[in-house]
Amino acid sequence: MLATLMTALRVVERTFIAIVMIGISALFFTNVVVRQLSPQLATELAWIEEATLFAFAWLVFLGLGLALERRRQIAMTVLLDSFSRPVASTIQKTINLAGLVFCVFLTKASFDLAVFILRSGQVSPTLGFSVVGLYAPLPLGFALLSLRYLLELLGVQDRSEIRDVIADH
Repeated sequence: MLATLMTALRVVERTFIAIVMIGISALFFTNVVVRQLSPQLATELAWIEEATLFAFAWLVFLGLGLALERRRQIAMTVLLDSFSRPVASTIQKTINLAGLVFCVFLTKASFDLAVFILRSGQVSPTLGFSVVGLYAPLPLGFALLSLRYLLELLGVQDRSEIRDVIADH
């Protein structure tokens, strides 16, 4: 059941990230073409830079969990692999615990920040909608990262095994 839910979560995350990346590319391409062909129209598309800033925030923070599962985070794997299996396992559990604690803290802090921004009523200058859209991916991304650390800490999943499964799909 949990494996099925995690697989579904990965599919949703990857699909969302792919759509956002395609959207960012299309917006940047449009912006460049318009600036080259019709500079006077470029001012009408000033919103593109702000929209891509928002999209990049979503892209980065929602990609954190997938990056951890694929072992794309900064890691000292060469050093870790040089230890005996029991020592490496203890170090990995310590890393997962520290990661979980830190990410839970960041989830709470960034959630509080997003709520503060929402209550402040800040609006983006060119898009005209709440700036909370720039801050909302932080608690969501850190919560998803916390989930990955928790599952690994509990022994429910293993990054090295997940990477192989993901690569097969």
